[in-house]
Amino acid sequence: MATESEPGRRRRCCTQDALDVPKPPEPHPDGDALRRGSLCDHRCAAINNAQGDLGDLGYHQHRPRGHAAVSSPPCCQQHSEEVCESCVVKTTLTAENVVEANKLSNNYKFGFKKWKSHVTARPWEDRSEIVKELYSDLNVIRGHGGSTVTFGNVLYLLLFGWWLSLLYVLVAALMFVTVVGAPYGRLCWDLAGYFLWPFGKVIQKTEAPKSRRALGACEAAAEVSGTGESSALLGGPVPRRWRPRCWDDEGYWQRAGTVAWLCLGYPMLALAHGLVCVAAWLLVFLIPVAKLSARTAARVLLLPPERVHVRRLRMTEVPLDAEVILCCYRAVNPYYYKYAVDGINVFAVNLLPLVLVTLVLGYVDSHNLLTSSPVKFTLALLSIMPLSYYIGMAIASISAQSNFAVGAVVNATFGSITELTFYITALIKGSREGNRCYAEIVKSALTGTLVGCVLFVPGLCMVIGGIRHQEQRFNSRSAGVSSALLFLSVGGVFAPTLFSKVYGKLVCGECHNVTQNPLGHYLCHNCHFDLMENNGTLYYSHVQPLVYTVSLLLPAAYLIGLFFTLKTHSHIYDIHISDCHMPGHHHSAVVHWSRWRALVILLLSTLCMSACADLATEHISPILTNSTISQYFIGVTVLAMVPELPEIVNGIQFALQNNLSLSIEIGNCIAVQVCMLQIPILVLFTIFYPTNFTLVFSDLHVYASMFSVVLMNYIFMDGKCDYFQGTVLVMVYFILLAVYFFAPSPSGC
Repeated sequence: MATESEPGRRRRCCTQDALDVPKPPEPHPDGDALRRGSLCDHRCAAINNAQGDLGDLGYHQHRPRGHAAVSSPPCCQQHSEEVCESCVVKTTLTAENVVEANKLSNNYKFGFKKWKSHVTARPWEDRSEIVKELYSDLNVIRGHGGSTVTFGNVLYLLLFGWWLSLLYVLVAALMFVTVVGAPYGRLCWDLAGYFLWPFGKVIQKTEAPKSRRALGACEAAAEVSGTGESSALLGGPVPRRWRPRCWDDEGYWQRAGTVAWLCLGYPMLALAHGLVCVAAWLLVFLIPVAKLSARTAARVLLLPPERVHVRRLRMTEVPLDAEVILCCYRAVNPYYYKYAVDGINVFAVNLLPLVLVTLVLGYVDSHNLLTSSPVKFTLALLSIMPLSYYIGMAIASISAQSNFAVGAVVNATFGSITELTFYITALIKGSREGNRCYAEIVKSALTGTLVGCVLFVPGLCMVIGGIRHQEQRFNSRSAGVSSALLFLSVGGVFAPTLFSKVYGKLVCGECHNVTQNPLGHYLCHNCHFDLMENNGTLYYSHVQPLVYTVSLLLPAAYLIGLFFTLKTHSHIYDIHISDCHMPGHHHSAVVHWSRWRALVILLLSTLCMSACADLATEHISPILTNSTISQYFIGVTVLAMVPELPEIVNGIQFALQNNLSLSIEIGNCIAVQVCMLQIPILVLFTIFYPTNFTLVFSDLHVYASMFSVVLMNYIFMDGKCDYFQGTVLVMVYFILLAVYFFAPSPSGC
């Protein structure tokens, strides 16, 4: 969907009674909500036999190489030649609303964060049946779907079923002992069998008999309240506070048996179901078990026992008259990785308490009485992952709801905040302690991010995407712009290093004469190029001015790249927002996070990120001093790639939907920002806060980075790839990791 204010957009109209042509292949059910392009787009794509991008971006149509343009069919009555020409050479973005269209368009803009998840609520009717099942209550009776003996159901029996059933048996015995709680004892006995194996069984709520006068008053109250017995939210029951009073059982809460039940039986069972709910929710794929336990504790166990019935469904079961409270068929659903709460992925929701635990342990247990430094470092590093996700979603939400200028400022300001926060805190700690090892760790992390985003991220996306798609194509022109900037940035970043190799004096810490001959061979250790000879004349007069010059030129080149790709030559991305929509599919935008809410979350996440980075640098010292692994390896792996995990997940999702262009751009943009923004900012920071950070890298960093950039450009020349080329990139990355693993620690560590 495009807005009318966008300049240069051609409005197109399509007729329903156009020429009947073959339909494009059915897309995967994961992204059906964003594939409703116009009928003209679909038919022109089928006629021209274009490569369909069935991901978030509708269909990508490219002109086949070496073939003449196909004559336009009469699918569009007006301007058919222009329209079908646009179908061939344009990339059509289709979305439910303007906000989603802006987000999709921002994904193709250089320098903007690429974001896969929705920033608006998707209409319920547009979701696939798989996704609808994730959000539905466990009260729907389906047709017979085969045996209930599955791996997931057996796993439930081993993890929860046996001890829940035993607990219900014990509570049933306790209720029978109280005599007045005997009805609840019978209920617990029935539920013991249910929770041992709840699959294929149903829990019903039967209606209590009422007098005709009371029934009439109840119906009148229901009509006045404007609601029925079922809820509008996912078909669930109406909350108790919305029900007329006549629906409640008279005197139920004053019974002696009810008091005994609420004092003796219910608390134990509610606690058990609460533990099951939390454990199943954290395991994500067992969320149906969490729903089962939550609904039991909140509703089933609070009903009068005579109104709860447990039945086993049969293949010839007729529709049940009584209300169905619980009906579960499987305990594990592998599609729950798609589940979201208010637009936030379930994994990010589950990791959020980890941030609180990290901050409490880090700042309360300052003397390591509860946990050790390695544990705190690990927790701080893991806490960076959900915070990176929240920062990314906040940036995408603000950019999608704002104009271009605001989006560009937000992306430039907060796009690299995750990495910069860690680097700056590490340099400050190293400066305070006079330890040069922290500066070397930062250089290793910068190099690891560069190499990982150039080799590992696109390589992994090629491998995973190549499993589903035999050959994937991408926009080689847009990738060429990023590659050119990457060449320029790598050359600029390592220019001071090459300068020091040429003009610096080689100094060795210790040398031994191997042949016992003064003119023979010498074996030297800890050799490096000394830049401080003659009171640092070489460094302060030549190397440092070169560093400052490069740090000014690289951001200038980045701005020129932004102006080139976003203004003067934006056509190289071939992006077009479709104006035609299928009938009945126009929806207003219901954003998950408003601009102000996203801004607050962005600031809070940045603040928590700073605290976690401070804790990580505070407790990394024992790992650096006591670990037998090279500090190079720690920097290029853990410190470099853990903050980029949300970006890696986005790239994989784009690749699975045959949109490799964005997968490649994710890695390239991060690598370019490392060289053109992050490193100049660190150099600028050292001017105002002197640290041990100098823009002179080791030979290993230089060779690994340059080789990675050259190999990446060679792979991306033809604009198409497969899983074999992705395997080559991943294997080269692991070879470089092996080199770093066996390399000796840097000088100063």
